[in-house]
Amino acid sequence: MPDTYSTYEAKAKFSEILRKVREGKHVYITYRGREVAEIKPFEKKKETLEERIQGLRERGVLVGPVNRNAPIKPIARRPGALKRFLEERD
Repeated sequence: MPDTYSTYEAKAKFSEILRKVREGKHVYITYRGREVAEIKPFEKKKETLEERIQGLRERGVLVGPVNRNAPIKPIARRPGALKRFLEERD
């Protein structure tokens, strides 16, 4: 059962109502005993991988390569680094 507040209570307890909505609860607001409004959390839409990546790029979290045609350079300075690493593990 959703929580119910009168308009007077809703004004006085707005922060409490928002906390409940953030927790996923629905809240009804009444005026003279009749329900006049419902406050509920937004339903999150499913994003595709491309939409998520684009959002990260727009926020500056994910940065793409400067030159996509440039060859990928190896990180290891000396050849055989993986072999040496695996030998050291044993």
